[in-house]
Amino acid sequence: MKAMILAAGKGTRVRPLTNEMPKPMIPIIGKPVMEYLIEELQRHGFDEIMINVSHLPEKIESYFGNGERLGVDIGYSFEGYIEDGKIQSEALGSAGGIKRIQEFGGFFDDTFLVVCGDALIDLDLTKAVREHWKSGAVASICTLEVPVESVSDYGVVVSDENGQITSFQEKPTVDEALSNQVNTGIYIFEPEVIDMIPENTTFDIGSDLFPLLVERGLGFNAINIPFNWIDIGRISDYWEANQKIMNGDLRTIPMPGKEVRPGVWVGLNVSIDWDECEIQGPVYIGSGTKIEAGAMIVGPTWIGHGCHIRQNAGISKSIIFEYTRIGSASIVKNSVAFGRFFVDKDGKSFESNKMHLDWVTDSRIPTNSFDDQDG
Repeated sequence: MKAMILAAGKGTRVRPLTNEMPKPMIPIIGKPVMEYLIEELQRHGFDEIMINVSHLPEKIESYFGNGERLGVDIGYSFEGYIEDGKIQSEALGSAGGIKRIQEFGGFFDDTFLVVCGDALIDLDLTKAVREHWKSGAVASICTLEVPVESVSDYGVVVSDENGQITSFQEKPTVDEALSNQVNTGIYIFEPEVIDMIPENTTFDIGSDLFPLLVERGLGFNAINIPFNWIDIGRISDYWEANQKIMNGDLRTIPMPGKEVRPGVWVGLNVSIDWDECEIQGPVYIGSGTKIEAGAMIVGPTWIGHGCHIRQNAGISKSIIFEYTRIGSASIVKNSVAFGRFFVDKDGKSFESNKMHLDWVTDSRIPTNSFDDQDG
């Protein structure tokens, strides 16, 4: 079967991470979030996948290539242009991206799936497609029920007793919400839906296409099958996703590396002063990482490869990207350290060259360059 992954957005709500990588490439437990999604698609027989790209497209294309190593065929649809030798992003919107692919080569010739490239899911996609076919709808949304107090964070789907969608509410207040079913960004379409999308126009699935379906009274169905859904919408979501996965809440994602102590996994060739460090799992320590005496690591914490945690540093419930040095006696708690950036779990970011965060540096820079300013 055929699928499309939406991967053209700039991920503005996850900055500064997306300053240097597309949102679907943000790593979760050592792999880009979109890689887990492709693996899930492949398990359910979706082996022909188009991906629309725009922001930093080369990072997605060079990593996934033609999809052979993941057991699928992958193609790309670039949205943008080249100006003065530089790629300029010009995304067409989620529906506009579908139209562009169809106009180019008629890829969507049967029922197809559309998913966002920035979410972790374990939905039974085979069952979802069967429910779509059984309903006779031309379009279906996979929805989830969320606690009523959380509806303001989502697009709310309103449907009748037969599952026919009657209206939408975009992030309503708790008092205004007519439902606690929310849009998960997983859609099943018949090709005729594409005829409703104008050519060469920025057009969105949620705000433009779906209201048209409701207005015209076409078969438009809500599929409500319970599943785990972790949306990387904001830094806080990303931090929480890593916490949940390392705690084992999404068991389809195993910890990589070798478990050398209960709840402590390591990559190859680490250098750790085990006798003088305190490490409380769940913790992953990437290959080529050095942890000096006196350091304390409390999980759930992910430390990427090539990092350097100096003496007496403390790290708790945090994500440390590869090649990061944490200075002596520094404390990192409920945060993400990424290159020259340090971001707390709520998304407040600090840039080291502006905030004098001398204790967050690149581990590839010689240590003696910072010895007189660590601490």
